[in-house]
Amino acid sequence: MNMLFDFYGVLLTERQKDYMELYYCQNLSLGEIATEFKVTRQAVYDTLKRAEQILKKYEEKLGLARKSTVERDKLTAVVAILKECETAENRNRLREAQKNIGEVLEM
Repeated sequence: MNMLFDFYGVLLTERQKDYMELYYCQNLSLGEIATEFKVTRQAVYDTLKRAEQILKKYEEKLGLARKSTVERDKLTAVVAILKECETAENRNRLREAQKNIGEVLEM
């Protein structure tokens, strides 16, 4: 949820952003948030659930978090390949690294 909030949080209402920040990033309980905003725990819960659904829908449609994860995994693989090539001059492994970098750049 934190990753989705990082990508799409700006699209939420101010109240939704505040609740998400306090609940997921600062680990406040529903009761603590309710006290701070002078609302019921149920109101906080409902707002959080609605915000979570909104973030999930954005991810379903746009896929930015998934794409970011795939890119990070590919770049991690490239780093490992390049480290291998430092000690063993393996041209095929270098070509593989170049291919992975190219795939990331095309995304």
